[in-house]
Amino acid sequence: MRLPLLYPAWILAIVATVGSLYFSEVRQFVPCVLCWYQRILMYPLTLILGVATYRQDGRAFAYSLPLSILGTLVALYHVLYEKVPSFGSSAVCRGGVPCDVIYINWLGFITIPVLSLTAFTAITILLLVSRAQASRQAA
Repeated sequence: MRLPLLYPAWILAIVATVGSLYFSEVRQFVPCVLCWYQRILMYPLTLILGVATYRQDGRAFAYSLPLSILGTLVALYHVLYEKVPSFGSSAVCRGGVPCDVIYINWLGFITIPVLSLTAFTAITILLLVSRAQASRQAA
């Protein structure tokens, strides 16, 4: 069974992982709690999707989709927390680095949480389409 969309999903996971490490290790941006949750959900995707791509393993959806969907939800919450003042305060973001600190603001709207949301959403869409294609090939 050929699963060509696993490859771009894996590349996105690699870019997101390297990007987060660049922001924290090179640019010295200290991650907030929500950023750490997003990292916890993204970093394993790099390995899982890498192995799934190499093996063309359709069973990887069971492991990767929950991580990408949860990552999308956490990133969406983070974007809303950062962009919508009336969204409210979160107990998660009270200690350490505030979750609404904006380290980058490219084009007036692209922040680190927006980058994360974009990556998780794209990975989720690629995985869902790939799973549908795999189902059609099996039938």
